[in-house]
Amino acid sequence: MHTFIDLFAGIGGFRIALEKKGMECVFSSEIDQHASNVYKKNFHESPAGDIREISEKEIPKHDILCAGFPCQSFSISGKQKGLRDNHGSLFYEIVRIAQYHQPYVLLLENVKNILTIDNGQVIQTIESKLNEIGYKVHHSTLNASNFGIPQARERVYFACVKKNLVSSERLNYGEPEAPREPVYLRDILEGDVSEHLYVNRNRDDIFIENDVDRREMKPIRIGYVNKAGQGERIYSVNGHAITLSANGGGVGARTGLYLADEGVRRLSITECKRLMGFPDDFVVTQGLQGYKQLGNAVIPSMIEEVYDAIKIE
Repeated sequence: MHTFIDLFAGIGGFRIALEKKGMECVFSSEIDQHASNVYKKNFHESPAGDIREISEKEIPKHDILCAGFPCQSFSISGKQKGLRDNHGSLFYEIVRIAQYHQPYVLLLENVKNILTIDNGQVIQTIESKLNEIGYKVHHSTLNASNFGIPQARERVYFACVKKNLVSSERLNYGEPEAPREPVYLRDILEGDVSEHLYVNRNRDDIFIENDVDRREMKPIRIGYVNKAGQGERIYSVNGHAITLSANGGGVGARTGLYLADEGVRRLSITECKRLMGFPDDFVVTQGLQGYKQLGNAVIPSMIEEVYDAIKIE
């Protein structure tokens, strides 16, 4: 059985994906206590804490290193300080551990902006550092909308393979192939949700366009609330959801606003789980923390796609 470690584990998106592939998690680490509590409830073990305080020698040997390393430094909504920021510098913890253990594969995920920040210097540094410790780096920008998930969520996925495997077999990474089966936000909505998710119907600043029936595998903006600021735009359920986020403002913060059968509303926690490819019975924290945890998560099925694209020839 192949083994893996789950760094910056969040609520366990990588773990769901690789356990589904029959692998065993031998170590996990997460500094956020809320996320760590959720991880324990779902996987029945507590992740270790701050990875900076854990010696690489204390981490078990493993075949695959997984890490959705913190993206605040690279996010458009963040300050974009790149590797100079404390969060960005956590990338070097991956380098430290991978250099010592030399797993066959590193599976990493981050925001799309990581490719362009500092005029491309961040991605060049990442590739250079991983190359120095023996890995060939492949990365693809993939949109979950093209992979059976009705959410426009572009992320960069890294498959870093060891250049000098002991075996004569070699690992080859090919682009994942997107399925063509259409799926829409309407397909994953709950039948009955709490009234508190709805925008007050009596507001006189809700504006809806007429063209609400067309179907597309992308977000379809059909109106707005107030001044159409961030979190105030209304989308059709016949399209895809906008990117779920951990933060954000406006009446539709974190999920966006959608014209459902009963009116304009935000998405429920269960609907957000479905948009992230988590089971309905997966436990997250109640309230805003739960939305934050899902907004920060990786989509397990996307990790499966990337893993499946690493082929032994």
